[in-house]
Parts: sequence; C-alpha cells; structure tokens
Amino acid sequence: MAVKAVIDTNIWVSALLNPFGFPARLLKSFEQGNFHVIVSEPIIEEVGDVLSRPKIKQKYGISEDDIKDLLILIEERAEYALLNRDVNVCRDKDDNLIIETAIKGKAGYIVTRDDDIKFDKGVSTFLSGYGISVLSIAKFLSLIEKS
Repeated sequence: MAVKAVIDTNIWVSALLNPFGFPARLLKSFEQGNFHVIVSEPIIEEVGDVLSRPKIKQKYGISEDDIKDLLILIEERAEYALLNRDVNVCRDKDDNLIIETAIKGKAGYIVTRDDDIKFDKGVSTFLSGYGISVLSIAKFLSLIEKS
C-alpha cells in the first residue's frame, strides 16, 4: 500500500525557497511518485499566499511561474480531502486544518516542522486514534526510501 501523507505548508514553501535542503528532496520524491500527498483547499491557498508575498518573492527570487508550477504539481497529483472545519485539537487553528486534512484524507503521516503538531501530547494522542504519525522531513524521507 502506498504511503499517504499531508505535507505542511512550511515544507512546500521551503522546498521552493531552498533547492538543496530536505524539503526540496521531499518535493523531488513527490515528483517521482514515491508517495501520495493528501491536500485540502486551505493548504493550497496558504502555499500560494505565502509564496506570493512580495517580501518572499523578492528575497528569494521566486517568480510567478515558479509558484504556479508548484501549485499545479500539487493540484494535479495530490488527493483532495474535503474539510468541515470540525477538528479543534490544536492551539493554532491553522494547524487544525492540517490535522483535519490528514484525518479526512486517511493519511498515515503528517510531515511538519511545526512544534505545536510535533510535540503536543494531546495532538499526538488524538492523531494516534486515527493511525496518523507525525514525522520530521528527514524521518519521512528515510521511511519512503525504505519502502
């Protein structure tokens, strides 16, 4: 069975900003079809919003085409989860959208750098009830490279 994961917004953004880090390796692995991504409309919107900020575009030399190409890749290859916005387990309401996307999309993993998701015992316990593990980028890359 294919590995299914929700990739947090900060990782998609980092993958475009730094072509040499773990996020870029994760993006390349996704492009190669090594795992399935579960996404929701709020995640797509947030990725586009963050990357379109003038400060980000100027600092990192991101073009509209770069942003469009990433969004099209995600939109065309990812599986969509429809949200009801009925998950309220995390301190940060935006993180609840990531968690709900994983639950509704039946993901096995959430890949994030967000400490509110990674280290909150209540969140971990809640997610384990759905069979969802939270992993760092490096641990997730190791997992998919083994499978």
